[in-house]
Amino acid sequence: MQDPHTPARPLQGIRVLDLTSVLAGPYATQIMGDYGADIVKVEAPGGDSTRKTGPTTEAGMGALFIGTNRCKRSIVLDLKQDSARAALLRLVDDADVLIHAMRPQKMTGLGLGPDVLMARNPRLIVVAAYGFAEGGPYSGKPAYDDIIQGLSGMAGMALRVGGEPAYMPFAMADKTCGLYAAQAVLMALVSRARDGKGCYVEVPMLEVMAGFNWVEHGWGAHFEPPLGLPGYERLLTPWRRPFKTLDGYICLMPYTDLHWKNFLEQAGRAQLVTDPRFIGMTSRTRHIEELYAILGETVLQRTCADWLEMCDRLDIPASRLNLMEDLQDDPHLRATGFFKTVHDKDMGSLRMPRPPLRFDHRDGAIGVPPRLGQHTREILQEAGFDAQSIDGLIDSGAAIQRSN
Repeated sequence: MQDPHTPARPLQGIRVLDLTSVLAGPYATQIMGDYGADIVKVEAPGGDSTRKTGPTTEAGMGALFIGTNRCKRSIVLDLKQDSARAALLRLVDDADVLIHAMRPQKMTGLGLGPDVLMARNPRLIVVAAYGFAEGGPYSGKPAYDDIIQGLSGMAGMALRVGGEPAYMPFAMADKTCGLYAAQAVLMALVSRARDGKGCYVEVPMLEVMAGFNWVEHGWGAHFEPPLGLPGYERLLTPWRRPFKTLDGYICLMPYTDLHWKNFLEQAGRAQLVTDPRFIGMTSRTRHIEELYAILGETVLQRTCADWLEMCDRLDIPASRLNLMEDLQDDPHLRATGFFKTVHDKDMGSLRMPRPPLRFDHRDGAIGVPPRLGQHTREILQEAGFDAQSIDGLIDSGAAIQRSN
């Protein structure tokens, strides 16, 4: 068995130039960095805006930045300057991937369109993660998570539940698109291994999230003519929520015919086992609001411990309700070593989740996110710049090196 303390590095040797900021792109590149890719975070002189977002013990190292930028190196280039753009192209020569979140028009205006980049390095994989695919009326418009949640139908589904549209209290569009972007890089690397050529990949947030939401909520609209409105009924009932017990809340989900039969019999509702409304998946789904209402009334009769013991005995999915602040003390996450403490000489101790995937029983690496411009000189040296040229870039402001 592999040593679990040796970091899993399946992407070792892959260099990624990360020109993204905020959440979607940085989340994608952090995933790759967790598993060995060399992530070179190319920042503007002001740095990623998330450096200033959230609590911190050090200016420029905000909590939101820490959440999506571990295992990276930072170089600062002012791409408004010709010399900085020329320096970036030198970095492109040895890169495997360049990912950006700029609108296509802006990249082209900087002389960094995909044709230019891939002419410079034909093996380069260019990933563009932005709001809307090229070719439509929204192309080139700015977009953030809230906008995409609204346009993709996600926020509107809350109308069916609570009577008002609402955003999910997570950056769902950003993080989902980050996952797609990381997946796109891996697919492109497989393709390049086969034919030796790089490629240009679009990751448009609206299209990603519209398809993501359609999976379960396309429902009757999958068919032509439609067999009903979009929307999976089980997910839209207001009763789909943690159920209140005598002393708290539990998360409970009988799903199969056997789950429901066993649960109803053991919960004192045996007469419902033969109720025509609740026999079989199709009928239960059609009457799910009635069934969940009964479930909610039933669960209120006993304690959390009573229900969890019963569900465990019957192999019915159930769990306690964790708040975010409970996660670090969850017994399973503690046993699997999910949360790690990383020590930094300036910021002190940082609590981070380990990368969730394991390769050959080994976790990915966890590193402290970089300070702004911490590795500028180091990265330029690797690209072949001599000391005099690096000093010239720094003296002109085209590049910035963090002072220690």
